Amino acid sequence: MSTSNKDIEKVEVRVKWDPSPHGTAPNDLDIIAATYPADEPYGAPAYLVHFDSRSPDGTITLNRDSRTGQGFGFDEVMTIELDRLAERYGRVVVGVAIQQRDGHKTFGAVESTAMEIGEGYTILAENDFSGVAWATAAVIGEFVREGAGPWGFRSTVRGFDGGPDAFTAVMGSRAPEA
Repeated sequence: MSTSNKDIEKVEVRVKWDPSPHGTAPNDLDIIAATYPADEPYGAPAYLVHFDSRSPDGTITLNRDSRTGQGFGFDEVMTIELDRLAERYGRVVVGVAIQQRDGHKTFGAVESTAMEIGEGYTILAENDFSGVAWATAAVIGEFVREGAGPWGFRSTVRGFDGGPDAFTAVMGSRAPEA
């Protein structure tokens, strides 16, 4: 983590994509956030926020949820208020999954994908998923802290092949060593 990515308080995660061609099943991408306990940051998540929901304490909210990608600007937006998260949480992993209701769909099959993670006017990460075109889901970043210290950000795009349920079971696992 670089020092420029520490002491993060409140971020917005934004995802956009183009609607599917006329006559085909809609493209439905979903932002998912998994919050992990500080004493078990790679164990099971304490809770997930996805599909038009919010965290139990109101610190993570899915503000905009699209099932088609229609509209201008970003189609899905999630706000994460890290500065309000209880000290018992030490890690928040953010990912994007493609709903697989109508067959196997990958990022490469969805036109004009883009994601952005920002704090105020500062862009912490941006990507178009082209590096994981084969994947149906991807981790797009994680926020970590030690004890009550400042939150830091690790930018990453790690692809997975599987539906949203399978993805949420593995999205917080340790990244493979390079």
